[in-house]
Amino acid sequence: MTIPSPARNFSLVPDRLQELKEELARRIAAYVGSEQKRITDVPGLTVHRRTAPTPPCSMTYEPSLILTAQGRKRVELGGKTFTYGSSHYLLASVALPVVARVVEASEQAPCLALSLKLQMPVVREILSREEIAVAPHAGKGPAIAIGELTVELLDSFCRLMRLLNQPREIAFLHGLIEREIIFRVLQGPEGARLRAIATLGDQSHRTAKAIAWIKDNYAKPLRVEELAEIAGMGVSTLHHHFRALTAMSPLQYQKQIRLQEARACMSIHGLDAGSAALEVGYESASQFTREYKRFFGQTPMRDTRTLRSTDAAQLEPLGVR
Repeated sequence: MTIPSPARNFSLVPDRLQELKEELARRIAAYVGSEQKRITDVPGLTVHRRTAPTPPCSMTYEPSLILTAQGRKRVELGGKTFTYGSSHYLLASVALPVVARVVEASEQAPCLALSLKLQMPVVREILSREEIAVAPHAGKGPAIAIGELTVELLDSFCRLMRLLNQPREIAFLHGLIEREIIFRVLQGPEGARLRAIATLGDQSHRTAKAIAWIKDNYAKPLRVEELAEIAGMGVSTLHHHFRALTAMSPLQYQKQIRLQEARACMSIHGLDAGSAALEVGYESASQFTREYKRFFGQTPMRDTRTLRSTDAAQLEPLGVR
């Protein structure tokens, strides 16, 4: 005798979605308190709060999932704009230099968000399981995407946040919930790039190796021929796939990473412009100053003065870096 599975009552889905959004917002607000950002005891999970819109900020997103339980955020990559609020999530599949800002937040209704770093070995482990059926690789856009939040995905994130009230359970359960979250993302079209990047031998995976090398060795001279060797592909093929994933060339990618790191060296660690330039790999201080002003809109000295006179946390939008 076959027992029919219960039909899903789709009329209740909007109500359940709203309940989960409200729960997630409450839990983030309770945990972050009056802070701007708080790293949780769940590995890779950080919660954020902003009480006003933020100016555009250049930063690097690590491979991650970002949800705004309340408020809205905007991210720009290579001329493309991605705006998302409480009904969607943002997926970054590789390290990406972006310009991000919070566009909707107030004291009465702060922007409340969480970010979860993605562990690529976990993604590969899930994809390797024979019983996991995933859609074919169909993504041709950049390694960043906006996906719709489902009841199942929101419920997973709520359970991850609930673990913060049961610290003894974190070590055992967080990995299981993280796998469920990744599984659900991989099922949708937004997970196409993530699937490709995690698949050994795929062109996106090879390109991701080149991206990771630049990210880890940004201060070293960049020779595209050597980078193509690391990726295991020809120079022109690497350029094509690199631009498809990041919306920029390898040299442009390295420049943005260098300038962001130099900015951190000056504003956080107190280095002067000349020392910061050398630290990130520039041989010419004048070239560094020109490129810095073109990218950030101010000379290094003036920009650093502005950052130091302002609470840096107020300028940094919600995200993973």
